[in-house]
Amino acid sequence: MQQSPLISVVLPVYNGADFLRETLDAILAQTQADFELLVINDGSSDGSENIIRSYSDSRIRYFHHPNKGFAYTLNRGIAEARGKYIARIDADDICLPERFRLQAEWLEQRPETAMVGCLITFIDEKGAVQGNWPEDRANVSNEQIRKALPTVNCIAHPGVMARTEVFRRFPYLDSQKPLEDYDMWLRLAGAGLVMEKVPEMLLWYRVHSASMTLSIIKKKNVFSRHFRCKRRYLSARLAQGKLNGFDLRVFAGMCKDLLTAIGKNIKQKL
Repeated sequence: MQQSPLISVVLPVYNGADFLRETLDAILAQTQADFELLVINDGSSDGSENIIRSYSDSRIRYFHHPNKGFAYTLNRGIAEARGKYIARIDADDICLPERFRLQAEWLEQRPETAMVGCLITFIDEKGAVQGNWPEDRANVSNEQIRKALPTVNCIAHPGVMARTEVFRRFPYLDSQKPLEDYDMWLRLAGAGLVMEKVPEMLLWYRVHSASMTLSIIKKKNVFSRHFRCKRRYLSARLAQGKLNGFDLRVFAGMCKDLLTAIGKNIKQKL
């Protein structure tokens, strides 16, 4: 019987050929080698599949399906995972060599922690450093993260590692795209789960013309998206009869988002 790996790495790919090889090489070079790499091709139409199939590393498990979207692809990877922990990564980002080791050790030593992230640095298409994310650097402890989340997302999605049962208990919701990650953090915090970060920069986070992050940033009014995300989250919590103090702060953040969104809309029309 095959022994389960310590970590399952879930890597969704959709037309990621431009940066995929660099991402794969960085994963396979991790100092913590006890992992499986689940590469899930979400109906790519570029050369992604050829790149994936060019690797012969036995740790890679390859899956593909017609294009079904980000949440579906992530949930399929979670369902297929055999590891104790699940690490997230996207097809254009780069893990530093010690990332998996440090995050797995964090979870091993802190059984109360459900999920651990890391600090990130932004890079562009050519790998040039573009700076840091202030909300990321300012919110590292569970207390800081819980305080910030009702107002703003402060956790880089492709830099997290969580216990597998946590991901399965809180699957990604397609109804919350493109803020599936922010919605998940809200649900984890609302349920009282502990989220922390290894206080080290362990991920080069690429922002480029085709990236999901930049596509969200370029939207005319990101506050409208945050308002709708929080409204859907709170509606679900209300239906479950689980509203608590954290949710009241999310409600206050939602109202602030709405007012800011209205103000921006008015300004754009003037």
